[in-house]
Amino acid sequence: MEKRVALELRGRNPSQVKELNLDNCRSTNIVGLSDEYTNLENLSLNNVGLTTLKGFPALPKLKKLELSDNRISNGLNFLNGCKKLTHLNLSGNKIKDLETLKPLEMFENLKNLDLFNNEVTAIDEYRTKVFALHPSLKYLDGFDKEDREAEDSDAEEEDEMNGNNDTDEDDLDIDLGPLVIDDSISEKPAEERSSFPIVMYTVFSVLFHMGYLLKRSDDEEEEDDDEEDVSLSAVYNDNLEEESSASSLYDGSEVEEEEDVDDDDGEGENDADGEHNSKVQDGEADREPEESTRGKKRKHEDDDDEN
Repeated sequence: MEKRVALELRGRNPSQVKELNLDNCRSTNIVGLSDEYTNLENLSLNNVGLTTLKGFPALPKLKKLELSDNRISNGLNFLNGCKKLTHLNLSGNKIKDLETLKPLEMFENLKNLDLFNNEVTAIDEYRTKVFALHPSLKYLDGFDKEDREAEDSDAEEEDEMNGNNDTDEDDLDIDLGPLVIDDSISEKPAEERSSFPIVMYTVFSVLFHMGYLLKRSDDEEEEDDDEEDVSLSAVYNDNLEEESSASSLYDGSEVEEEEDVDDDDGEGENDADGEHNSKVQDGEADREPEESTRGKKRKHEDDDDEN
C-alpha cells in the first residue's frame, strides 16, 4: 500500500491531494497514509484485504470513504478523526452485530451508509434499528426509511463528493451557460431546476451533430473522388478510342496510297503500250508507201524490158 500511495501522489505534496484511489493494492492494515493529507475529501480502499482500521489517520475534510470488499469486523472507532464523513461504504465486510456500528454515532453528518453483504443485515428489523441508531442517516444500502431508492439529485451529490464537480480555482473553468437552450428553465429558482442534466444533454447533442456533419462531409468527399475516378476513366477510354480510330484511318490512307501508286503504274504502262502501238502503226504506215513505190518501179522496169 505504501508504494501505491507514493505512486498516486505523482510528486505532489500530501496536503494538495483531494482524492486518493488505493483500490486493489492489497494490505491487511493501513500503511502509507498520514495526517498530512489534510485536504483529502475522497478516499477509496476497496478490495484491499484490510482486517483492521487501526492506524487510520485523522482526515478532517474527508467526506466519502470506500471500504467495500475487505475483512473488517470491528474497529470503526479508529475513524473518529473524520468528523465530516457523509458517505461510508462497508459492504462486503464481516460486521455481524449492531454493537459494532455504535461508533458511527459520532458522525453527525453521516447521510449514506452501505452495509450490504454483511451478516448484520440478517438481524430482525435491521433497517429500523440502524436508522434509530443514527438519526442523521438518510439512506441505508441505497434506500431511505420508506424503502425509496436514492434520487438522482443525491447521485449528483455523490459525484460531487467524488470530485467530478470541483469548482476550485486551479481546475479548468468552463462556462456552459450559453448552452442552455430553454430560457424558461434558467429563470426558475436553482432548487427547482436541474441544470446539470440539461447542460450535459445539450453538450452531447452538439457533439453528435458535429460528428454527423463531419461524417457527411467525408461521404461527400468520397463521392466526389468516385466521380472524378469515373470521369478520368471515361476520358482515358475516349483517348484510347480516338487513338485506335486515328490508327485505322492512317492504315486506310496507306492502303489508298498504295492503290494510287498501283494505278499510276498501270496508267504509265498503258501509256507506254499506247505509244508503242502508235509507233508500230506509224512504221507500218511509212513502209506501205515505200513498198508501193518499189512495186511501181519494178513494174516500170519490166515494161522497159519488154519494149
